[in-house]
Amino acid sequence: MNFDVIINDVFDVVNLDDTLSPTDNKSVLGILNDFENGSWRFEKFQKFVWNNIKETALSYSERKALLSEGEDSLLTEAAKNLRLVESVDAIGRGSEVAEIVLYGIMKKYYSALPIVPKIFYKQNQKDEAKGSDSVHIVIESEDTFSLWFGESKFYNNIENARFDKIVDSVKDSISLLKIKKENSIITNLSDLNDFEEISDELRSNIKKCLSQTESIDKIKPILNIPILLLYECQQTKSATSLTDEYKKQVIEYQKDRATQYFKKQIEKCKDIHLYEKIKFHIILFPVADKEQIVDKFIQKAKIYRD
Repeated sequence: MNFDVIINDVFDVVNLDDTLSPTDNKSVLGILNDFENGSWRFEKFQKFVWNNIKETALSYSERKALLSEGEDSLLTEAAKNLRLVESVDAIGRGSEVAEIVLYGIMKKYYSALPIVPKIFYKQNQKDEAKGSDSVHIVIESEDTFSLWFGESKFYNNIENARFDKIVDSVKDSISLLKIKKENSIITNLSDLNDFEEISDELRSNIKKCLSQTESIDKIKPILNIPILLLYECQQTKSATSLTDEYKKQVIEYQKDRATQYFKKQIEKCKDIHLYEKIKFHIILFPVADKEQIVDKFIQKAKIYRD
């Protein structure tokens, strides 16, 4: 499932405010869905969500055990672990859609392994699952890796007032307590032993690096924070095709949003020890209609659950 990548740069390339610092530990990924017959492709987006739901709603062992039973069995079991916030006015409505999209993006665009299936653990082990919306490992070489703790939001808009909440979440995710907690979950997971992509040597290295006895100062240079902002977009809602003019409008808007977001993040997080060593990746993905996406998602999930 391919989407158009309209921005994929270090933040310095798109930054509109040269007073910001530090900026060299930040990057921006802008993604667009396309159009068909004059309309934004809802079905394509929904397929991306459902193609990736098992990575975050099922454990590795569950996915492996259900593989022989076919896709429907996988999706049925995945749907059982969804919280499904149905009230239109409820806080967090659509949050699971954003979490699943982040897992899909991490796999497709960052070649990341879904080490901790967060929806699964939030449903089955609520206390242990609090923290980041996604946890991934990227194999950098035969014996090295990077650690990814993701945040995701699904908003009706991404005006400046929206940024405080997600910056607070990011700041919390890079605190001593939360990094230690996520590391503990990873190292205690039996699933870590099941990923064939991870060699025995690398697996041993991961467990050693993430041990509770190690200083998190050693972790921060390999720590990455992907921040997905899935948002309803007026340009996308009114467009009928993937024109150069439409792309230009979205690119300019995303440059501004990335600048304003990182301005807020720097203000709130710059005093965190070794903040400049942690890498931050803002991911911007506009949609035509949030309510329609969430309604269809809940409707389909109910069908699988029933």
